[in-house]
Amino acid sequence: MKKHNFNSGPSILPQEVLQQASQAILDFNGIGLSILEIGHRTNWFVDVIEEAKSLVKELMQLNDDYEVLFLHGGATTQFMQVPMNLLDDNETAAYCDNGIWGSKAFKEASLFGNAVLAASSADKNHTYINKDFAIPSNAKYLHLTTNNTVEGTQWHSFPSTNIPLVADMSSDIFSKEINFKQFSLIYAGAQKNMGAAGVNLVVIRKDVLGKVKRKISAIMDYQKHIDAGSLLNTPPVFAIYVALLTLRWIKKEGGLKEMERRSIERANLLYSTIDALPIFTSYINKGDRSNMNAVFFMKDEKLQDKFLEECKINGMIGVKGYRTVGGIRVSMYNALPLESVQAFCDLSIAFAQKNG
Repeated sequence: MKKHNFNSGPSILPQEVLQQASQAILDFNGIGLSILEIGHRTNWFVDVIEEAKSLVKELMQLNDDYEVLFLHGGATTQFMQVPMNLLDDNETAAYCDNGIWGSKAFKEASLFGNAVLAASSADKNHTYINKDFAIPSNAKYLHLTTNNTVEGTQWHSFPSTNIPLVADMSSDIFSKEINFKQFSLIYAGAQKNMGAAGVNLVVIRKDVLGKVKRKISAIMDYQKHIDAGSLLNTPPVFAIYVALLTLRWIKKEGGLKEMERRSIERANLLYSTIDALPIFTSYINKGDRSNMNAVFFMKDEKLQDKFLEECKINGMIGVKGYRTVGGIRVSMYNALPLESVQAFCDLSIAFAQKNG
């Protein structure tokens, strides 16, 4: 039976990336060693990480004002690493709380300085993006989460500010064309649109660094990682290699313009289907719906387990909603074929006809 992978992360990867990565585990580029065995300071791996950095800047259309890092720890580590590097104890940073990950980032920042909420959607259970900002005049930066994986909302345009803009792009990075130059710092866990779990991408405009007075542990200091070319300590070699393969695939398939076209096509098909079926309901403001993670519910909760079982029988993987939200979540990342979304829609229509 064909599997349809709607997992929210770690998530689907392109088949050719999986095949290339599998081959590299046995023999990397014909050198007679596995990618798992090569030294991280050898030319073999340095070529990998340098090409990956170059592709990131090419896809984002960034110049040498920016540095690209591949780090351990995932996006969650960045919740503390960002304020540690950008915010002194007596300084203020503004945060947007549009969901669980923005809330966690805000709480971590509070350990390093004065974190204040510039906007929050908690009043409506994070079913919309609150664009009514109150940014303190002395804020050092504004932080937001571009796509809310759990709640199913997404920023489709970004606020203009006169302070550095910091973004957690973990769940929609490389899924659409945007002006990446409007951001001073971007971070993203790789395991949704960019590769395998285990590595975190950080893109930094160099002029925001070196302004805090606190002493920073070397392993947490962005500048130290920049100086060492992401080789300050042994990096997650295999995860970076898979990221390279995925970045190559994105470029080969047509870049961010094509990723965006496919994303919109998948989302339009999914949302038009569930909106037309009376067994489903969605509480998300339509203008803020995520093209990556569609979150919706059965009007009759008693039908949910039956529907999820039907999905399981038909090879639909990962469609149960996040544990704190419930309902149904269909994640539609870059590598998900339109055919999988169509299969889910067909199943949903058939289920509605039987149970509506």
